[in-house]
Amino acid sequence: MISITTKSPYALRALTELGRLGGNGPVPIAELARRRDIPVQFLEQLFAVLRRAGVLKSQRGVKGGYSFAREPGEITVLEVVELLDGAFGADAEGVFAEAASSARAVLEQTTVADVIEREAREAGATMYYI
Repeated sequence: MISITTKSPYALRALTELGRLGGNGPVPIAELARRRDIPVQFLEQLFAVLRRAGVLKSQRGVKGGYSFAREPGEITVLEVVELLDGAFGADAEGVFAEAASSARAVLEQTTVADVIEREAREAGATMYYI
């Protein structure tokens, strides 16, 4: 069926923050959780799955935290969704299969780097009020 739980959006928010902050080495998970208002224990579970899948790498110790194991431009949103929520649209039939196929295409064409760039662009957009 077509199902995305809160796992994928939370993970994507944290990965976006990691992309913003991670240029200088590993980022502590507590910092990512705090900045994106995600429960630390929940984010630890999500990042453990992503680490085992080779999306992230972790470093222990005082200067520890998480960093990308692969470039954000190589990690699709579909990959994150399917790692955390299972096969997207696998059992869908009829019109739901068509909807799942369209959604899969968007998720597959969008990378974590795209989401980071989109968020940065939206944050930099000036708001004008009349």
